[in-house]
Amino acid sequence: MRRLLVFLKYPTPGRVKTRLAASVGEEAASRLYRACVQLTLTRLHALRRDAVICVDPPDALERTRAWVGSGWALRPQRGGTLGERLAHATSAAFMDGATRVVVIGTDSPWLTAEAVDDAFAALGQADLVLGPTEDGGYYLIGLARPAPAVFADIPWSTSTVYQETLAKARALGLPVQTLPLGYDVDRLEDLQRFVAEEGARLHGSALLRTIEGSIQNRKSKIQNALA
Repeated sequence: MRRLLVFLKYPTPGRVKTRLAASVGEEAASRLYRACVQLTLTRLHALRRDAVICVDPPDALERTRAWVGSGWALRPQRGGTLGERLAHATSAAFMDGATRVVVIGTDSPWLTAEAVDDAFAALGQADLVLGPTEDGGYYLIGLARPAPAVFADIPWSTSTVYQETLAKARALGLPVQTLPLGYDVDRLEDLQRFVAEEGARLHGSALLRTIEGSIQNRKSKIQNALA
């Protein structure tokens, strides 16, 4: 049985997209994150029967349900650190009967259902699958068996997350397969890149309108500062 875990933060201003907020403000960053989540779930709609949305903070579960709709299964994230939350969620998925577990976040709205299917397929040849990001993290991790230790003592939110996870997996004797390089939408430059690469596919979407508005607002602020 396949299980897709979608890690999601409730979009409270000041608690999401903090690096992006430095450029566009906390309210705009929250709107952008909300739009990224909505696009991600739209693209993964075909996989929703295999999916569980893991919500942080836990007390935002009902607010998230009202937001994303009743078609998605939701569970609260458990644990003090990201590593603890990942370990708990993946272990619980295996205890529920899953034989292949893939975890993604909601910071990579370019990710498609086909790419997630490829990750599940790769777990037929490897115990662990990783999708690295350009900033040294990863946008996806997949497991063919429980391995909570792979999440322990990782320096989260640093440029060494991917390499240290890879080293830990190898130390644990887990065969690893790597997916194509990706990126997180964490900065204004990432938003501009995303629009440039996928603008045609995003035409008319809420995410594109939100991105364009935030970029234009940022330009206006810069112009006013220089005036």
